[in-house]
Amino acid sequence: MPGNSMHALRYDRYGGGVAGLKHVEVPVPVPKKGEVLVKVEAITLNPVDWKIQKGMLRPILPFRFPHIPGNLWLPGSDISGEVVEVGPGVKKVKPGDKVVGMVNHFTGGGLAEYAVFKEFITVKRPAEISAAEAAGLLVAGLTAHQALSQAGIKLDGTGERKNILITAGSGGVGHYAVQLAKLANVHVTATCGARNMELVKSLGADEVIDYKSPAGAALESPSGRQYDAVIHCATGIPWSTFEPNLTQKGRVIDITPSASAMFTSAMKQLTCSKKKLVPLLLIPKARNLEYLLNLVKEGKLKTLIDSRHPLSRAEDAWAEIMDGHATGKIIVEP
Repeated sequence: MPGNSMHALRYDRYGGGVAGLKHVEVPVPVPKKGEVLVKVEAITLNPVDWKIQKGMLRPILPFRFPHIPGNLWLPGSDISGEVVEVGPGVKKVKPGDKVVGMVNHFTGGGLAEYAVFKEFITVKRPAEISAAEAAGLLVAGLTAHQALSQAGIKLDGTGERKNILITAGSGGVGHYAVQLAKLANVHVTATCGARNMELVKSLGADEVIDYKSPAGAALESPSGRQYDAVIHCATGIPWSTFEPNLTQKGRVIDITPSASAMFTSAMKQLTCSKKKLVPLLLIPKARNLEYLLNLVKEGKLKTLIDSRHPLSRAEDAWAEIMDGHATGKIIVEP
């Protein structure tokens, strides 16, 4: 059983970046009804972490200060670890089980030695999968899964063969999307930096474009294909760049929609446009996480790990996620 206190990383105000993070000793949380207390083995960071700290989601998140971060989006931080205690009513897992799950998005608590999360998004981790591999699947893997599903892609490969574009194909969400799309038997074009082009090809992309090249800036397929769907994992690309590259009923699934993207989406709805921009709001489901874990277990899906950092140096991981050029996932390990 854990002691009374634990090491954690938190911030107590908006802004500050790495300098705003503090190493602290705080009480070990106690699981409430329907909650699981886990000894953390791996945490993954996502871009929304630093955006919350910067105040880009105020006044919704964080719910209060001081705040222990760790991707506090619906419903929270990506964690893999071992169950040490369960709250009343928990039936799916027991102490000693290796699991993956997410912390509550309002209270946070991911970057710490122990964390609590709800049973409904807690899934047992197969012994063949490492803690780091499993933790990466949560927000990033589930987002890729949901985005492809919303794009009309049948992940079992039984659907019609479509042409899709995945922007930022070497990133946290993008590298999962490329692999899942190939399992779905679609033609995949992906963008990434020049240094990662061969890597993205190895993940299954049929065509890879350097995003800094003229073709990459215009999102033009090297083979001249138009896209039935775009899984948009990058930022800063206007609708005017997507539109000429889409088929008549093509759609863009935007995983990090800006205010202008939300406006464009609304206008496309109001004008009954056949080409659509669809903002994605992640709805985590345990069955989808189980599906992804099984793919990893079978060797059909892998988590690319960009870097690993001890909790004592978690600010280095924070600086890296703020930089925005990670290849795959950034891992913190207590």
